Amino acid sequence: MEPIIRVDRASKSYRNAKSSEKVLQDLSFEIGQGEIVAILGPSGCGKSTLLNLIGGFERADEGRVLFEGRPVERPTRQCVMIFQNYGLLPWRTVRKNVEIGLEPSGYTAAERKERASAYVDLVGLSDRIDHFPHQLSGGMQQRVALARALAIDPKAVLMDEPFGALDTFNRYHLQNELLRLQNGQGLTVVIVTHDIDEAVFLADRILVMESAPGRIRKEIRIPDAKPRDRGSTQFQHYRKLIFDLFHLSGTDDDPEFTI
Repeated sequence: MEPIIRVDRASKSYRNAKSSEKVLQDLSFEIGQGEIVAILGPSGCGKSTLLNLIGGFERADEGRVLFEGRPVERPTRQCVMIFQNYGLLPWRTVRKNVEIGLEPSGYTAAERKERASAYVDLVGLSDRIDHFPHQLSGGMQQRVALARALAIDPKAVLMDEPFGALDTFNRYHLQNELLRLQNGQGLTVVIVTHDIDEAVFLADRILVMESAPGRIRKEIRIPDAKPRDRGSTQFQHYRKLIFDLFHLSGTDDDPEFTI
């Protein structure tokens, strides 16, 4: 089966008047329909830049990025980005924020209202549908952003540190919600994170990046069924593999993954 996303020897540099800094170098990988892939790495390794290449917000200097076999040249409704700051309009209610993506689609006002209401209900916010963003918690705002993305029926969702600003309980709750929605919709999800537990909990595969310039150091496949038990032996096994890779477990080993 043709992968939905293919990154083929992609490199990216940023230039100014005096110098050029290579941010990404020679990245190649594929993502299948319905997968959740986590891009994990320290700050400054180019995770967000890679996500922007996939989403069409930036172009690779070398190599190529394909979506459904076609070169990615600009953002599209088939592959939507959910940003860290949620991007909600403060003067619009929850329903009206979800309707934003539907306005250019040819739906009537009644159809937009009905579809937005259905997706607000899907993320569990029906009782807040007429609230404004400032009346919602950070977790609720993130759910509105997810409902807005899903309402336009994309094939892939890109998420840049989506839960990083939330407290632990909200983060865990929304990770569970994401798995529920992804499974029900058959979505492909690419999530950028620096949270090792989040990557192990959510992902079918983890692409571990290193910096200067950004490269994929390891690919870790996690075949365990979801939702995963964060306290299980298997979960801790994958955590330790990543801790060892970044020398965070008190050892000097750099293990070769044989998963």
